[in-house]
Amino acid sequence: MTTVNPAAAIPAPVESTDVTVRAYFLGQRIDLQHIDLQRINLQRIDLALTQTGSAAPASPLIVPVGDGGQGVLFNYGAVVLFGLSEKAEQAFITTLKPCIQSPFDQAETEAVTIRLAPNSSGKVQDGLILLSALDETRLQIVADVMAKSVVLAHYEIGAAAVFDRIEPYAAELQYQRPVNVKGNQLLKQIGQTLMIQHKIVGRVEIVDKPELLWEYPDLDPLYHRLEDEYEIRDRHSALERKLDLVSRTAETVLDLQRHQTGLRLEWYVVLLIVVEVLLSLYDLFLKARF
Repeated sequence: MTTVNPAAAIPAPVESTDVTVRAYFLGQRIDLQHIDLQRINLQRIDLALTQTGSAAPASPLIVPVGDGGQGVLFNYGAVVLFGLSEKAEQAFITTLKPCIQSPFDQAETEAVTIRLAPNSSGKVQDGLILLSALDETRLQIVADVMAKSVVLAHYEIGAAAVFDRIEPYAAELQYQRPVNVKGNQLLKQIGQTLMIQHKIVGRVEIVDKPELLWEYPDLDPLYHRLEDEYEIRDRHSALERKLDLVSRTAETVLDLQRHQTGLRLEWYVVLLIVVEVLLSLYDLFLKARF
């Protein structure tokens, strides 16, 4: 986990206690090491990167952005921005584009407002997240949950599209009709589901708690409350079940096609044997007559 000097990272107190937060899922990966190497270019929008002393900054990377804003960058492609106007957000994202691997045509976004409310920390109501303090650690907890939420939203849409394509295959099997689909298309569906599972389990670690909680166990209730409010675990479980069903359906159809192909080959072999026997009998019959 990469942290910064709290005095540099946390915006100075202002009259309003509301902070706008917007999460973006920009691509398959953000090269944080490349961002560090391009520090001079990024400073054009007044960005001071964290000094980690290592060749590859850890994820998440926390950076002050512009005049009093803050960004939390995750190497799996998500960015969460605090206290910025939409214009400033787009300017910051533009500078990140060279560092984004496999960017999406349409970035998934999710927005919320944080409000200071000492007696209701972690509660979400009417589009507001209520926090007892606007310190760096609490903002990072919010960033972690929102980043996971926006990643889930992206793959929920993708999984739904794959599910719609695979559902007719199950209907054909139900009515014992031949499934008119090529094997490479089925393999593609299986590959897509495996890719999504690899992303949400291997890289994003959706159901894992952030490492920050090992250092600040007192924030564990806040994390779990936000996790419940955004239904992170429930959505992850539902996505896993849908992906598993898609994968099993595609594998079943593929196995049936292979079985049918094997049967056809067996019939071809039998037919060839019969033809060979008939030709042999015909040859013997001709020899017997002449």
